[in-house]
Formats: sequence, structure tokens, C-alpha cells
Amino acid sequence: MHLHILGICGTFMGGLALIARAAGHRVTGCDAAVYPPMSTQLAEQGIDLIEGYGADQLALAPDLYVIGNVVTRGNPLMEAILDSGARYVSGPQWLGDNILPGAHVLAVAGTHGKTTTSSMLAWILEAAGLRPNFLIGGVAHDLKVSARYDPAVRPFVIEADEYDTAFFDKRSKFVHYRPRTAILNNLEYDHADIFPDLAAIETQFHHLVRTIPGSGRIVLPTGSEALDRVMARGCWSETTRFGAGGSWQAGPADNDGAFEVRRDGRAIGTVGWTQGGEPTRLNALAALAAAEHAGVDAAAGVDALSRFGGVKRRMELRGTAGGVKVYDDFAHHPTAIATTLEGLRRQVGAARILAVLEPRSNTMKLGAMAARLPGALQLADQVYCFGARSGKHALGWNPDEVLAPLGGRAASFDDLDALVAAVARAARPGDHVLVMSNGGFGGVHGKLLDALAREAR
Repeated sequence: MHLHILGICGTFMGGLALIARAAGHRVTGCDAAVYPPMSTQLAEQGIDLIEGYGADQLALAPDLYVIGNVVTRGNPLMEAILDSGARYVSGPQWLGDNILPGAHVLAVAGTHGKTTTSSMLAWILEAAGLRPNFLIGGVAHDLKVSARYDPAVRPFVIEADEYDTAFFDKRSKFVHYRPRTAILNNLEYDHADIFPDLAAIETQFHHLVRTIPGSGRIVLPTGSEALDRVMARGCWSETTRFGAGGSWQAGPADNDGAFEVRRDGRAIGTVGWTQGGEPTRLNALAALAAAEHAGVDAAAGVDALSRFGGVKRRMELRGTAGGVKVYDDFAHHPTAIATTLEGLRRQVGAARILAVLEPRSNTMKLGAMAARLPGALQLADQVYCFGARSGKHALGWNPDEVLAPLGGRAASFDDLDALVAAVARAARPGDHVLVMSNGGFGGVHGKLLDALAREAR
């Protein structure tokens, strides 16, 4: 079957394309901007890519168009598809109908930590010899790719996003996945462009819970009021809790970041790493509990996590120039920003942290979380906020006003080169520059490293 995928360079749709190719389909695709690293992965698999959404792509005459949720009405190719009466389906539904039936689906949902926890879970299963299939919104260093598929393999780890499925299907993506094991990692308000309030997101999580079989397992934290409300609406599956008072607990981290894992009060082993703070330890507990449901011994899971190498774009060191380290992180929600800064602060102690932030997500652009930013950025010594004044990524709020509580520690820019120059002038040897954005941020990491190198001459 020939599939033509609209929005193919997004992490989810690009991963879906790789899976479809591995399943034996001919795959082509298009996107508004065909760019690496996803374009490179796709091209290596023989997938032809087209720049833009021209209606002339109708001449490809595929058997089915697979539509990503970046596609809206008014898109020229989508309008041509609708006018022609051609067959089309959303990406999540195609995956749920054609790839996931018969699999042991392990879905990782939650406002924060989905990619990291999914990667941990897939790595634990990999280390146990189960060779899992997976579709994850990032690339773990140990797994090398964001998606993998072998039809002979039963475990399938998937990052289960609550964002809507497509312009014609406003349910959350994860309702299409029908998991047997589900991690509900946490739940906060997000995606202000599609959800009016937290209660609306809780409803979608309740829909997910209703799809999990009685023989399934739901893994969730203790102390989450939002998730407790979700579970109070009905649960028909086994539940396992992690965190303080739960079945799975983490001891305090030592100076090297290692911590003891306990299962029902019994010590299982020690995870030795420097991956981050308390939220990362909780992610690890969730992954261990889910892997156990897939048949992995807890001690073997702990041993695997001790060898976990982390995920790209999660506190990833991009380089050092002039004695200044530059990191890349995907954080874009205030809670994730605060957690990321907390983890870096624990690693670097009293050294200066220069936070460079692009509030690029739809929620942040709308300003629904803007008031929480000063608190989230408290651990940074200096804050540089990039906010476009016009165009697709324009902010609907004034960063100078929002960040005023930080005083002279914060500055905002609508010119990326000016921001880079300001950071390079301010940085000193021994500083740590933390870049946080859920997009490419105009290649700011390389620009910063180049500017820092010039300043050091």
C-alpha cells in the first residue's frame, strides 16, 4: 500500500512513517519545512519527501493519505484531498488500526516526562532482550532512533500524547492506542489552544483509562489530585502507585545522583547515574513498574537503568566554548522549566546559570502560563527570553512585564542575533548556558557557541 503522509517531519508522524516503511508499505510525505534530523532518518529509509503542501501532490495517487495534526482546513493539499473524495485517516488512528492490534502496548502519558520515561521503559525492555518496538518523541542515546518496528515483536512502547488527533478528530491521540500497560505520569493544565481547563484534560485521561483491559496495569504517582479525580470516575484495571507511600519508592540521591529503589518496602537495588533530580527518579520508578508488567524482573530493570544514557534534547550538552557550557533542553511548560533548572543547579552547585528561553508552545504563546514563569526561573542567575513580535511564533503577552519580578536578572529580545550577542557578552568561563525550547530556536545553540568562541579570543 502507498501511504502519503502530511506533516511527515514532526516527531510523531516521522516515526509513524518509519514504522509504516518497516511494515512493508511504500511511504512518501510532505511538510511545510523538510528539515533534519527527521528528514535524514526518512531519506535513509528511502522515503521521498516533498517540501510544502501543494495540491499537485494529488497526482501521486496514493492508496491512503495519513494526516498529521499540524494540518488544518485551508491547507491546499488537504482541500484537494477533500474535494477529490480520496481516502484519508489521522496518524494515530492508522497506527491504532494497522500496527498496534495484537501488540502488548505500553503507553506513557502525562504532562511532563513522557519522552524520558518512554525511553527508559524501552531501554529496560531492550536490556532484558525483549527487543521492543517503540514510537517516542525523542531519541535516546542508547536506542539511536525515535521509532522501530518488527511485526514479529509483541511489546510496543509508545509516547501517549493528550494533544488532539487531527482537525477532524478532536479526541486525544492516546485514545487510539488501546494500551495493556499505561503510565499516567502526572497531570497539569497545558495545551490552552485546545483545552479550556484542567477538567477537560482529565476527561480525556478518563477516556484512556476506560480502554485499558481488566488484565492491564495502570501505573500512576501518589499525591496527584488531578489523577486521583480521573481514577475516581472509574477504573477496571490493576493499579500500581509510585512515589512517597506507593509500592515503588526511591531513596534520596547521594552526591553522585545514585538512589535506592524499593518495591513494597523491599530494597531492589541501586540506580547509579547523574540524570537529574526527583522528577527523573519518579520517571524511573514508573518505567520500572511498567516493565515489570511486561515480564521484566525488577532487579534487572534497576541494573538496566544504571546504564541508561539519557535522551537527546533533555539537558543535552551541545558544546563548550570559552569555558562556557551550552545545554539544550525541551522544557517549555513552567513546571518543566523549574524542574530542569533544579536538576542543573544540583549538578553545578553555585556556578552561574544563564537561562535562554523561547516560549514557543501554543500554551506559552497564548500566555496561559506566563504568570508562572518568574517563579519557574528563580534558580537562574540571568534570564534571556526570546519573543517574536509578529509571525507564527509571536507572543500574545509582554515578556518585559511578565518577567519584571526578576528585576535586572531578566531581559527580553525579539531579535535572535541580539540575544546571542547579549549572552556571549555576559557569559564568563565556568558559566552554564541552558537553552529551553520545544522547537529548533533558529539554531541558537550553534550561534551561541560561535559567539562565545569569538568572545574568548
